[in-house]
Amino acid sequence: MLTVTFLGTAAMAPTRERNTAGVLVQAGSEGILFDCGEGTQRQMRIAGIALTKVTHILISHWHGDHVYGLPGLLQSLAASEYQGVLRIFGPTGTREHLQAMFRLFGLGLKLEVQDVSSGTFSTGRFVSLSAEPLEHDIPCLGYALSTPESRRMNLEHLRKLGMKPGPLMGKLQRNLPVEFNGRTVTPKEATVLVPGKKVVYLSDTGYCNNAVRLAEDADLLISEATFSSELEGKADEYHHLTAKQAASVAKQANVKRLVLTHFSQRFPDTGPLVAEARDLFPSVEGAEDFMRIEL
Repeated sequence: MLTVTFLGTAAMAPTRERNTAGVLVQAGSEGILFDCGEGTQRQMRIAGIALTKVTHILISHWHGDHVYGLPGLLQSLAASEYQGVLRIFGPTGTREHLQAMFRLFGLGLKLEVQDVSSGTFSTGRFVSLSAEPLEHDIPCLGYALSTPESRRMNLEHLRKLGMKPGPLMGKLQRNLPVEFNGRTVTPKEATVLVPGKKVVYLSDTGYCNNAVRLAEDADLLISEATFSSELEGKADEYHHLTAKQAASVAKQANVKRLVLTHFSQRFPDTGPLVAEARDLFPSVEGAEDFMRIEL
């Protein structure tokens, strides 16, 4: 199961109700933080999420509203005697920027930092991560997080066989047949195949083919919607999406669910943006800080 927590849903400037950009996806033992706007660590504490749950940080681009929370979060992790290596990914220049940050703040933390361009860049037990460049005024990436298919135990069938929880069930869940009471029990009869999930994060981009390509068949698309269609000229000027354009990406990409975020402070009520998107793509909602989604 995936748990998605919105830590910040504002655009460039925070408001009383909205922090700057940050979305945490938890999958198994992995915690993938998309962007780290100012105040992200405080948002995590309010949400009741331990800072040490973060195992990966994926930076979309190096504008302040997406990275000003990094020094504070990293310093707090170092003070908490963070175990393991924190993995940070971002567009070209990320390694250089992190090195400068360490020179400034002297952060005592084990990091693995990688500049990312395109395609799959990390594959683990719980998640696979990929990226594509987006259209912004500095290098900017969109990210896709995918989980592998898994097997859920058919407990009713196993009870009929007399099998109890233990190592045999573990083997079945790993797609291995087992011998039990003189017969072979196969994963096909004892488990139910659960498809993997795909979550896509698009922030700070004009409308582009890569956004559609990255979002293809996503279970959840988290997309910026900084402006309304009435301000499409301004959206084009600053390389951002309108709510309608975000909906168009979702529709073309065959997305199951769209959540809009990164709202300009012009829209204290985001209802009109959601309504605009819903005219084109029905399964849409507006994010709020601390909103959680389980997939």
